[in-house]
Amino acid sequence: MTFTGFTSEAFEFYEGLLADNSKSYWTANRQVYDEHVRGPLADLCAELEEEFGAVKLFRPYRDVRFSKDKTPYKTHQGGHSGGYYVQIDADGLMVAGGMYAPTPEQLRRYRAAVGADASGKELQSIVDGLRATGLEIAGDRLKTRPRGTPEDHPRLDLLRHRSLYAHEGWPADPWMATPEVVTRVRDAWRRLRPLVEWGDEHVGPPDFSR
Repeated sequence: MTFTGFTSEAFEFYEGLLADNSKSYWTANRQVYDEHVRGPLADLCAELEEEFGAVKLFRPYRDVRFSKDKTPYKTHQGGHSGGYYVQIDADGLMVAGGMYAPTPEQLRRYRAAVGADASGKELQSIVDGLRATGLEIAGDRLKTRPRGTPEDHPRLDLLRHRSLYAHEGWPADPWMATPEVVTRVRDAWRRLRPLVEWGDEHVGPPDFSR
């Protein structure tokens, strides 16, 4: 199917779920989720597949086994293709790219690559360039610095990251109900490509299992 946009019902669905994250709400509104959230997001991802590869949609159910928060449903719907990510929720749409939940071995490789002169400078240049285009750099960070890292390391800020990604979002404005969404997501993912490809080369495939 061809993507035509996200209707207001998609965002209203998540506004309602934020207010009542229960099985009864989900059951009563499951058709809205299927028709206005998951269906259109799958269509959007299909439009992007030729350039970025197949996009996998996450399950809408939370894993509550080890969480104090026992609410059963995620308050967003996301999908990923490698290091690329897209998400819809009550506020609008968000896209991202990078390293999200690295394994200990992936984190070791990341820090080794950041510490190396050539690959570290390349990443710094990529991150600076993404900031310059309006993308926000985010990720879990150490408050101090990795053990053994000198205080004056030129890329100390990057070495503190335990995850590193860039993201951009848009509010649920009327243009969301049009195919313009495809263009904006595609353009953002293209800007994110250098960061994703750096991670593919130096860190390895992203880990979305957490």
